[in-house]
Amino acid sequence: MPKQSHVTVKDLHVGAKTDSGRNVEIIRGVSFEVPQGEIVALIGESGSGKTTIALSLMGHTRTGCFISGGEIRVGDNYVTSMGERGLSALRGTEVAYVPQSAAASFNPSKRIMDQVIEITVIHKLMSRSDAEAKAVELFKSLGLPNPESIGKRYPHQVSGGQLQRLSAAMALIGDPGLIIFDEPTTALDVTTQIEVLRAFKSVMAEKRISGVYVSHDLAVVAQVADRVVVLRGGEVQEAGKVDQILHAPTHQYTKELLAAFKPVQHATLEVPGEAKQDPILEVHNLCAGYGPIRDGEPVAKILKDVSFTLKRGRNLGVIGESGSGKSTLARAVAGILKPYKGYALFDGEELGDSIYNRTKKQLQKSQIVFQLADTALNPSHSIQSILARPLAFYHGMQGAQKEKRVIELLDMVHLPGSIRHRLPGELSGGQKQRVNLARALAAEPELILCDEITSALDTVVAAAILGLLKELQHELNLSYLFISHDLSTVEAICDDVLVMLKGEVVEALPANEMSQKATHPYSRLLISSIPQLDTGWLERLDADPVFAEQMAGR
Repeated sequence: MPKQSHVTVKDLHVGAKTDSGRNVEIIRGVSFEVPQGEIVALIGESGSGKTTIALSLMGHTRTGCFISGGEIRVGDNYVTSMGERGLSALRGTEVAYVPQSAAASFNPSKRIMDQVIEITVIHKLMSRSDAEAKAVELFKSLGLPNPESIGKRYPHQVSGGQLQRLSAAMALIGDPGLIIFDEPTTALDVTTQIEVLRAFKSVMAEKRISGVYVSHDLAVVAQVADRVVVLRGGEVQEAGKVDQILHAPTHQYTKELLAAFKPVQHATLEVPGEAKQDPILEVHNLCAGYGPIRDGEPVAKILKDVSFTLKRGRNLGVIGESGSGKSTLARAVAGILKPYKGYALFDGEELGDSIYNRTKKQLQKSQIVFQLADTALNPSHSIQSILARPLAFYHGMQGAQKEKRVIELLDMVHLPGSIRHRLPGELSGGQKQRVNLARALAAEPELILCDEITSALDTVVAAAILGLLKELQHELNLSYLFISHDLSTVEAICDDVLVMLKGEVVEALPANEMSQKATHPYSRLLISSIPQLDTGWLERLDADPVFAEQMAGR
């Protein structure tokens, strides 16, 4: 049976060492409790201290950080006074962690089952056969397909939503009393997110496990949390039951977070002259997939005859569930994945079918920003090195000129130039994603392929990034192919929308008509799956027979 844990955080202080060697406080006197069997959400913008506090519950801090004061108690364990040996015994058995990026947390060279049961081996909790049997039961509880055999696969052989639920199984296998969820549904499409949230909520309630849920998505928090702690700059702004925080907040910052959640009204940017009418990207009957090639086609066919036109200065949104082919489309257009049929034109000129068959100018004019900053940025390179490389490659910049441009790029994405000497692991998830964007801008492209670039950002910062993208578009005459699972984000920045399902385009509409005029059943399902700021929304959705039929038929 899981441990029964009541969690107390009292006057927590966490310090960090700056680049100059000076100690600064990043968490300042934070206090809150997690009653047994309840879930407390930590919300706030990027850099507010959410993840730092969550990691502290395991006695862990990021590189350069340290717990400088206060007390943390999990059940009968006083975490802040435990040595490394005691903390090692605590992690995985008393406190478990579900990360934001399951893809970056699983070892790609090991089978899933070996990784899920690893904690039982390390702590000698049970025999391997018992651990595997328990894992299969957890797979069933979490609604995973083929629970008897999914453990035999490697991480790349399952979808993002499945991998996220498998990371929850890994956390649950040791029967912890407390589970920390660090933005676990951020990168998921809305329909997959519902499945994952439902699975998390069901298992947590069944086992009476306490939870700390780190998130910037207030609608998700409304579905899973009992209480909310609002953070900013390492301090608690206000705390209370979820209904009170969502519907009667008292602090101005909480009101700003709630205001930022509201969908932004769609607005088309006008581009001077007639350039707007010229196609910048034309895709014709594109087919792509993965795996061994047999009879000229890959074993796993993902894209199926996808065609569209993107005009200069306009933005095309691509939405769909995990596995629908959105990211595959972006990779094929970028030349990272070679299509087996079809072709693309850039500014009227046919693109090579891979980056190896494209000119330097073609590579420069079209850049991609990847979804997972954790895996897209080299962890051993400084931010300066990461941004300097495209400056040298495309523009021949060297020395002081290159360093000056790095600082300008960081400023463009609302980051201080002082972080250029840091490693990616020393930045928050939102900061890393902004570095991702800065790297694409370094090439001075005309088209940017945005693969879920705001999914890791809190609502305030995401709104700022969307505003920045619009500013850059107006100044530089950029065009965006914008992949997202968030319809409100697509409506805020895109002119037109493609809806993809199982590798095909099933609907194409102007973005400002999507919510009202979409007719395809899957498009309607996506619209109805967008979480609402209502604590009973998920339960009502589950009770809707039309929704259940749509989910089953997708």
